[in-house]
Amino acid sequence: MPTYVKSVTFDCRDALVVAEFWAAALGGEVDEESTPEKAFVEAPGWGGPNLWFQRVPEPRTAKNRMHFDLRAPGTVEDEVARLAALGATVAERHGELTVMQDPEGNEFCVEA
Repeated sequence: MPTYVKSVTFDCRDALVVAEFWAAALGGEVDEESTPEKAFVEAPGWGGPNLWFQRVPEPRTAKNRMHFDLRAPGTVEDEVARLAALGATVAERHGELTVMQDPEGNEFCVEA
């Protein structure tokens, strides 16, 4: 039997801030025992892995080697605006694909 991805873990300065962003972005909920040191978001019905967030002392210093590609449920511009209202920023635009960053600068893409 092959293995499976149980969770995706983010290293961050404030686990709770990043967890709250991703919970809101993906429609999940932050576990009630989450703190700025460690936080957990259960996969919100889309069948993906759970998301873990852990405080680390060092800042992110380079481009992500892995990132999420999010499919916009409507237009890309509407989804970009929604995610920006949650705390993300636009890094680059490439036609129907927008590269964004979460509140701690982790890149992800939004596409049609």
